[in-house]
Formats: sequence, structure tokens, C-alpha cells
Amino acid sequence: MSLQPCHSVTIPRASPPGGFALRPETPADTPFLAALFASVRGPEFAGNGWPEEALRAFLADQFRLQTLHYARYHAGAAFFIVERRGTPVGRFCLHRGERDHRIVDISLLAEARNQGMGGALLDWACAEAAALGRSVSLQVEAHNPACRLYARKGFVPTDETGPFWQMTRAAPAAVSAGML
Repeated sequence: MSLQPCHSVTIPRASPPGGFALRPETPADTPFLAALFASVRGPEFAGNGWPEEALRAFLADQFRLQTLHYARYHAGAAFFIVERRGTPVGRFCLHRGERDHRIVDISLLAEARNQGMGGALLDWACAEAAALGRSVSLQVEAHNPACRLYARKGFVPTDETGPFWQMTRAAPAAVSAGML
């Protein structure tokens, strides 16, 4: 099962220093996405003492399950590949709901982190949501260093489920009315 990008979206053209672009994800991106998933999630399991082959098989299966989950629960989302100078360096997935823009996935290769791309993607999603009077939410592991970026961008923890935080940036009306 492959994810189909939403073709009715405006892709941001502004980019931070070093430049990047977004393009709709296609089935041809699957090998890159599997490698991205392994690069982001692999370090969590590297210290388990598993043989390299077992770790690769585990991560491939987890990627397959993530793909199925996204297709089932976020079928209407826009799935993008983040590129720098024409080379894929990440993924950005945004599900636009009636009251909330949900950031489903924001993943960058290690060499593309801490260069302004994640912040620029958040700014774009938040500006679009604010223009529509919507909040923006995401789910993140509480110990993830990205929580600092989310807090700087106005996200606050609104729920906790096990090791995960739901973080939300309130809709403009809710912020001005003192809600949240």
C-alpha cells in the first residue's frame, strides 16, 4: 500500500539559509523513506545487542507498519519529501483537519538537522493554520530534543500518553482569548 500525496496544496517556496524545497511524495520515494526511518529510529535500538541483520529487519517491519498506519489514519494528509539541492533529506506530513492542522511526521536525516529546515516547516504549517483560525498539533516523545524547537514555536504540552506528549499551538482566537 502506498501513500498518495494531496495534490491540492501550495508548496512553500521560502527557505532558510542553505535552501530546501518540498515536493509531493511518490511511491518511488519508498526506499529513501525506509532509509530515513531507519536513520531516525535505528539509534533507539542500536544498543540492544541485536545482530545488524535483525535490527535491519526490525526497522524494515516497523517502517512497513508505519506506512500502513499512515494510510489508514491519515489518508487525506499531504505527504512531502524535503529536498536540499535536489537531494532528499527528509519527510514532512501535514493532515489538515477542520479545526486543527496535525503534523503527522517531520523527519530529517542527521546531516540536515539544526539548519533551520524543521523550524521553517513549522512556521509554514502554523502560518497556514493561523490564517484559517486553526490550531496545530503534533505528538512527540517527551525526551525528544525537538521538544525545545516546538516550545520556541509556541507549542505547549496538552496531553501525555505513556512516553508521548501531545503538543498544541492554539488557534489565534484561542490564544487571544487566553484559552489553552
